[in-house]
Amino acid sequence: MQDQISVDITIPNQTKYLGLIGRISENLAHAPIRFSGDRDELAFHLNLVLTEAATNAICHGNEEDPHKQLRITIVISESCLTLKVFDEGCGFDIAAMANSEAKETDEEGRGIQLIYRLMDNVHYRRQEQSNVLEMTKYLR
Repeated sequence: MQDQISVDITIPNQTKYLGLIGRISENLAHAPIRFSGDRDELAFHLNLVLTEAATNAICHGNEEDPHKQLRITIVISESCLTLKVFDEGCGFDIAAMANSEAKETDEEGRGIQLIYRLMDNVHYRRQEQSNVLEMTKYLR
């Protein structure tokens, strides 16, 4: 049986917790996992995608409503790392955002495109009372 690391975090719907989320994701890149790539680069990428996804969930999904919460789950198995960000909003068309042409001066849309570029699989769906952005990185 393979080892698996699971983390389940629920935080208030406030951007002041993004640094904490980023540090957790960076530390996971240096966990005792089977990964032959550059761990510092992996840590940077995980921090970037997770804080971007969390920011979107807080500001857009939960509309900065202090009565809502943000949930993040992280699962690391032998072959992949999966990040899930749950929000309580009404959802959006992620495919349209991912396929749009964001310019450097645009204030919205670039984060989703970064997530698609840095992660191996990205899925967005409604699950019970939440929207879930699921991002997977294969460990090679």
